[in-house]
Amino acid sequence: MQVEQVSWSKENGWSKKAWGGLGKTAQLVLMFGDTDTLKKKKQVSEVVKAYPKACVIGCSTAGEICGVTVCDGTIVSTAVHFDKTQVKCAKINIKQAKNSFDAGEKLVKQLPFKDLVHVFVLSDGQKVNGSELTAGMLKALPKNVAVTGGLAGDGARFKQTLVFADGEVAEGNIVVIGFYGKHLRVGYGSLGGWDAFGPEREITKSDGNVLYELDGNSALELYKKYLGREAKGLPATGLFFPLSIRSPDGKTKLVRTILNVSEKDQSMTFAGDVPEGYYAQFMKANMDRLVDGAHGAAEKARNILKAAPELALLVSCVGRKLVLKQRVEDEVEGVRSVLGKKAVITGFYSYGEICPSDSSPCSELHNQTMTITVFSETR
Repeated sequence: MQVEQVSWSKENGWSKKAWGGLGKTAQLVLMFGDTDTLKKKKQVSEVVKAYPKACVIGCSTAGEICGVTVCDGTIVSTAVHFDKTQVKCAKINIKQAKNSFDAGEKLVKQLPFKDLVHVFVLSDGQKVNGSELTAGMLKALPKNVAVTGGLAGDGARFKQTLVFADGEVAEGNIVVIGFYGKHLRVGYGSLGGWDAFGPEREITKSDGNVLYELDGNSALELYKKYLGREAKGLPATGLFFPLSIRSPDGKTKLVRTILNVSEKDQSMTFAGDVPEGYYAQFMKANMDRLVDGAHGAAEKARNILKAAPELALLVSCVGRKLVLKQRVEDEVEGVRSVLGKKAVITGFYSYGEICPSDSSPCSELHNQTMTITVFSETR
């Protein structure tokens, strides 16, 4: 595996004067960048031109990861040449599907399933229900194939998210990469690090990813009570206080981030489903535990890989970035300390992370986690 990584900023342009060395040999290019810059498409076009035979995909972010550096307002391009692995890309727009579940099912059915070992997905972060998208993909995929990835971001603005493939930059896009061949090893891990507080409450009224009532009372009013003065800044301030949900049998435990609130119908919209009958509990940040969570996610990924990682794709939540502030690079450095210096690290801060909760291939949408996918090729 050969990897070439460059970054672009308004102040300095591209980080390397001469790049694109992999040229026609690159099969895959991942680009993560600022929403406004991606809309202008200039840098996207330059990367597509530099790697004419590669699947060039990417999305807007709430922060770009390049090595152990976290930046805003930049673009990070990571081109990959696999020695013995093939990749195939497919995309769909949510307008082409009945709903997010249907979009996920139709999307992965565009991929050949023979020799498929892993799927990585990038999705619009505002128009797509990440839980339903993941469930649709899993329904269609072979049972042994896991899905990792994330939902595009837009800083803390929550206005417009973009995903691109085939040179097209658009809202509502969802794109997948299929990885093929017996020589590719893949590992993954996802952990949070938030502290729960207050009593558990039953979700008594919800519709998909829209929450109305907890214990028969307005969930929004209860949430505002806990936030106090911070409630004026919703939905952005909700990133500091995510919701932990668990199934009645305790087997499923997930974290959900607020995307929007509606005063009109007293509802809260989350990045993923909040099913009726589940139990919810408010959470708050513990910075040391957040950094430890990133370290733990890296250990999970490396343990599954059982090899030295060559490429690491990090998808962390915008809420973690806002809480950690100047310590945000601590979580990326923690990942580096586990994965080693050989791994090229790229990724972004997202509106949702997709990964199995353990070593099984049953993927789920998470919020407020650091999710890591690592790759290595056998010789």
